[in-house]
Amino acid sequence: MGPKGLMPNPKLGTVDKDVVKAVKAAKAGSVQYRVDKTGVIHAGIGKMSFSNASLLENIRSFMLSLGDHKPEGFKSKYFLVCHLSSTMGPGILVDLPTVDPSSPKFMVHPSQLH
Repeated sequence: MGPKGLMPNPKLGTVDKDVVKAVKAAKAGSVQYRVDKTGVIHAGIGKMSFSNASLLENIRSFMLSLGDHKPEGFKSKYFLVCHLSSTMGPGILVDLPTVDPSSPKFMVHPSQLH
């Protein structure tokens, strides 16, 4: 369980001495994401019960957060491809400029492009 990352870990926020602060952060919607060895980012951005507007807002906030944490010296493209999937479903390719915060098409509805 340890090497798989399934054990509670203070670095991941699953173990905390200040329980009140941890519960408030969880209720406020704090999102944790992981980056694997190949640079792929894995994150939960919503549930099937969420409305379309809530899911879009979560995607927007997540991508802005990633863009804000881009290393200063990084010169090439930061986002290369984006897929969206349910937990056990197939991945769907997302049009990258619509979710890349550095693009003028970021989170613009297709009907608003013309």
